[in-house]
Order: sequence, then C-alpha cells, then structure tokens
Amino acid sequence: MKKYNVTLTNDERKELIGLISKGKHRSQKILNALILLACDEGEFQKGRSTNKVIAKVLNISMKKIDRIKKRFVEDGLDITLNGRKGSRIYKKKADGDFEAHLVALSCSDPPEGFSRWSLRLLADKVVELDYIDNISHETIRRVLKKNEIKPWLRKGWVIPPEQNGSFVANMEMVLDVYKRPFDARFPVVCMDESPKQLIGETKVPIAALAGRPAKYDYEYKRYGVCNIFMACEPLAGKRMVKITERKTKKDWSYFIAEIADGYKRAEKITLVMDNLNTHTPGSLYETFLPSEAKKLWDKFEFVYTPKHGSWLNMAEIELNVLIGQCLNRRIDNIEDVKTEAAAWQKFRNNRNAKVNWQFTTEDARIKLSRLYPTFES
Repeated sequence: MKKYNVTLTNDERKELIGLISKGKHRSQKILNALILLACDEGEFQKGRSTNKVIAKVLNISMKKIDRIKKRFVEDGLDITLNGRKGSRIYKKKADGDFEAHLVALSCSDPPEGFSRWSLRLLADKVVELDYIDNISHETIRRVLKKNEIKPWLRKGWVIPPEQNGSFVANMEMVLDVYKRPFDARFPVVCMDESPKQLIGETKVPIAALAGRPAKYDYEYKRYGVCNIFMACEPLAGKRMVKITERKTKKDWSYFIAEIADGYKRAEKITLVMDNLNTHTPGSLYETFLPSEAKKLWDKFEFVYTPKHGSWLNMAEIELNVLIGQCLNRRIDNIEDVKTEAAAWQKFRNNRNAKVNWQFTTEDARIKLSRLYPTFES
C-alpha cells in the first residue's frame, strides 16, 4: 500500500490551529484538521504520534486517517477540509416563474365542481395550463409550504367596511371609555349574551383510565337552547352571569335591573354593549312601569360598539372564558347550566380575575387607518 506523508507549512499549521480553536465550523472539518495536525511530519511539528495512537485519541479508524492523508497529498488542504464541490448540474423543475404562477393559481377560485384547491388538483391544473411539463403533488406541497399558502383552509371573519366614519366614531367612543380609571362611583361594565345548546348523551360515556382518554359517543340528543347573559367590570375583576330560556326584551331588561341592583352605591353605570335591537331604553319601558323604567335608564349611560365591532366588547372575552373553562361540554338541561355557571362565576370573582385591555385609540389610528376617511390636501 502506498504511503502518504503529510507535511504542513507553518502557515498551514497556523490556519488549522486557528480553525480548531474557534470551534465555529462543521465537526467533520474540525476532525480533519486535528488529523492533519497530528500526522504532520514537517519541520514545524514538535512531536508526531503513530496512526494507532491518533485513532485511539480521536476515536476514529485507521482507514479514516489514511483517507485524510491521501486526500491531502493528492488534492491539497482546501479539499481535505471542505470536500469537493459537486459537478453534477441538476435541472430545476420549479423555477421562480413557475412558483409565481402556482401561487397566483392557488389563491384563485377553484374549478367548477370543487369547493377548494387540493394538491393533486393544482398539480393537474399547472400541467393543463402548460406552466410545466409534469410535476408531483409533493412538489406542489413544498412550493406552497415555502410560500406559506394553504388554499384548502378558510377562516371565517367579519370584514369591516372601508372608510366608515360611523364605525371609527363608535370605536373611539368605546376606547375612550376604556381609558377611564377605576372609580366605584362611576363603574364601567361590559355586557354581552350568547346562546348555549342543551345537548344530552344517548349512551353512557366511558371514563378515562391511565393511558386512555375519556370517550363520548358521536350521537347526541338536542334538548333546546338557553341564553347566557354576561356582565363584567374589567377593572374590578367582577362579573355576573345569568342563564335564561330566551333573550327577549324583557329578559334583557330584567338583567339590566340586576346589574343596577349590584351597583346600588354607584352614581352612574357606563354600560358597553352591542347594538342588538333589544338593547334599547324602549325595552325597559316595555317591561317596567314608566317611573321604574325612567329611574333605571337614568342609572345607566349606554355606549354601543359599532356594527361588526363586537371584538371591542370585553364581555365577549369573559364569555369565551366561561365557555372554554366551564360550558364547553354536553349539558342537557338549563338548571345544570345555571349551577355550573354560578360555580364558575364564584371562582372567577374570588380570584379577582381582570381583563388587561391594551388596544387604544392611538393604536386604532395606526393599525386600522384604512377605516378612517381620508382627505385630499
């Protein structure tokens, strides 16, 4: 077997020593540098070890040492450390022009007879449109992933109108209310409501065991719908939940009376809510005697969120917490819903859980600038 001797110049040794001391290179490159330094037989080497000792210290085979020595003698230091660059030229199947066409196609409407694009449907279509000769659905998937596109997903969203003075006026009014400091005489209360389906089991669920989740049958039985009223005072960490069979004008009016009852010492209650047709002073007059309705109305300052602006109502946040923590399960009667909601309310109130609202008028004028009317200078 031909013997290969490694002889390093002083500059080469300095380069290798600097490389291994920094430790910012590939592990294979550092290992090759260590082998060359150990095998150096040049005049700048103070003491050389045998291949057997080197193999033991570096935990490598003798053949590995011989390969590195051979590569250094035949190809030089650079190739020994970095390897040869591949000479094979791969033809790129999906270039930038193709990707642009694919992205545009995946964001367009699907063909007739389909509700959405699929990977295979896109693969067939780009070939049909002569964007490319042939392509697999896996390549389509990689291109879409690279561009963060998922044409098979759709998200429901309330799309606000463009440049709507009424929307921004109501929005800023609500945001100004949220800037008020806590004052027990003038509390800010948010109110919202949500339906809850009463659903029962048709088969007894199987309880969870170690290593096995609880199991519920897909089939269920409907027992109607109830309504959840939610009122919360974000700055005080206080909330009030009421479960009713319906959400009529009278149901809302009685809930308003209960809110007023809970704030007897308050001079004026600012109530933030959406503009549902039952949320009006007229509902109070249709439920109570005029003197009582007027007294109740005078107790409140009604502030309405804009249409399509329910996200501005902090009571909606509390409703989501209630549903997620307590009512996101099958309950078949309204009495159990009342019991569970009351237990959740007590727990949240005892913890004094508050809503940390961050969105301000200044934020709105920047992030929602498209909604504000523009003026020509």
